[in-house]
Amino acid sequence: MVTIPRRRKRATIHDVAAEAGVSRGTVSRVVNNEPYVSAEARSAIEAAIEKVGYVPNNAARNLVMQRSQAVGLIVHEPHSLFLEDPNIGAILLGANTALSRADYQMVSLVIESDRDTERVARYLSGGFVDGAVVVSAREKDPITRVIERLDMPAAFVGHPQDLQDLPYVGIDNRAAARAITERLMATGRRRIGMIVAALDRDSGTDRLAGFTEALGDRFDPSLVAPVPLYTYADGRDGMRALLARDPLIDGVFAASDAIAAGALDALREVGRSVPGDVGIVGFDDSAWALRCQPLLSTVRQPANGLGERAAESVLSQLRGEPPELGGILLDTEIVWRDSA
Repeated sequence: MVTIPRRRKRATIHDVAAEAGVSRGTVSRVVNNEPYVSAEARSAIEAAIEKVGYVPNNAARNLVMQRSQAVGLIVHEPHSLFLEDPNIGAILLGANTALSRADYQMVSLVIESDRDTERVARYLSGGFVDGAVVVSAREKDPITRVIERLDMPAAFVGHPQDLQDLPYVGIDNRAAARAITERLMATGRRRIGMIVAALDRDSGTDRLAGFTEALGDRFDPSLVAPVPLYTYADGRDGMRALLARDPLIDGVFAASDAIAAGALDALREVGRSVPGDVGIVGFDDSAWALRCQPLLSTVRQPANGLGERAAESVLSQLRGEPPELGGILLDTEIVWRDSA
């Protein structure tokens, strides 16, 4: 016969009160850090809490308050990109920093398929999180509509075009792309192309717009290679496509550092040197930029700061403060290295 050990009984506020010789109400005020408790009583209660091993039941408290004390970080990317993209990791850490300061838990929710969308929609509707930080949302996104319907405190990293009365944190992708393309042009490159990704969201379309503006009359649509995602593999494929269209291309703006890394390898395959034959610039100043040989010229965006400011926006809404609907834009800068 198997003997099942008895589970130790959880200490309660009644146990603390009995041990300290005070009322349950006095114990409650100490636990909730409220005033009107004498120093002597507080000291006795703290000693009793340690002796009986009392731990406040936050789950029960949150149930009464109708709060989960958790915020969801929703990422609309394939699982592989969630692990590969340093920007997502930096956004996650930035958001966690802000939430941790406020004693909130972060729940990561990755959406790769329609099934994921349905699962996350049910999760949000079930009240398991008090708010959400949304990364890489597309236009006509069902999760955005769920957040709107629930009137849930939320902030977006990036700005889908159909985002209405919901706050967002981002950068000026258009201006940043224009600036680094102009810097590339200033090196004397004449045939400049772009590997553009994620045209189903604002970062992709805005970076293409900035590139187009910088080139002006020199813009050649045949030297734009669209790829699905901000990945190394897509960068390699995009560069191969550009070389097939114009083997003499001498400048490339890659829409992310990971894309630039893939493009560098595609150029090595055909014996073209960087920056001698082709100058390459990227976007993000992520860990990819320092892995590249030569080191990558790029746009530095504050991914950690984007996550932190988005989480702070959600927390301010949870405190009852009105959201900044006009959006919060953080600064970027060009970091010029050897690749161009």
